[in-house]
Amino acid sequence: MAEKRLEIKGVSLNFGGLAVVADLDMDVNEGEIVSVIGPNGAGKTTLFNLITGIYRPDEGEIFFEDRDIVGLQPHQICHRGISRTFQTLRLFLNMSVKENVMAAAYGRTHAGVFRAMLRTPGMRREEREIEQLAQEQLQFFGQRLTGYRWDQPAYSLSYANRRRLEIARATATGPRLLLLDEPAAGMNPVETHEITELIGRLREEGGYTILVIEHDMHVVEGISDRVVALDHGVKIAEGSFEQVATDTRVVEAYLGTKAAVTK
Repeated sequence: MAEKRLEIKGVSLNFGGLAVVADLDMDVNEGEIVSVIGPNGAGKTTLFNLITGIYRPDEGEIFFEDRDIVGLQPHQICHRGISRTFQTLRLFLNMSVKENVMAAAYGRTHAGVFRAMLRTPGMRREEREIEQLAQEQLQFFGQRLTGYRWDQPAYSLSYANRRRLEIARATATGPRLLLLDEPAAGMNPVETHEITELIGRLREEGGYTILVIEHDMHVVEGISDRVVALDHGVKIAEGSFEQVATDTRVVEAYLGTKAAVTK
């Protein structure tokens, strides 16, 4: 059996009297692409915030590579090997494409403020290594983010290329688990097809284990080894895309009770 990279056991979170995640159990195995689906308000992004330490669960445990990460700060979880993108783009728009990726990689350096101020040889060496790393990460995305684009400000990119840049920045932290929050949101059909292929390449060529939130069912069908469906913070289905897409509870969550009964 494949090694479990992420394991969530009985996780619950309440905001006031509202349960946003309730007694959730799920896991992601090494090398898998697992998609999380559900209507708006289902708790999908909250799940990502729990995994990355933005929120702390009221109950339950979260293990990454068999180590409990509940209570760690987001930067500590990132150093452990989990990186993410966001539903709303969080780029440094006035920085260049290459600088955006370099900014993520600086977390892996050892030069402190004093060495940076003095521009010591060790600090300059680390900066050259970071620049090389950024170029290598960007080359994975082909001509979309390479060549003359390296020195372009991020605000000059198309929306689809901004999405690619955010993924490139996430990979620069050296993650073993990559969390993608609606990577195809706002894209036209051609761009959606390209991002679907990109996610497949991230697993096959990049070697990443991926947990993805996505509303576009064509993307989910094209990339997923398994699908987990949430509704009001509760897991209502899990399995292959075909199993989950035809589950009565999932149809009801998206379309209502009448549609589920008719089906």
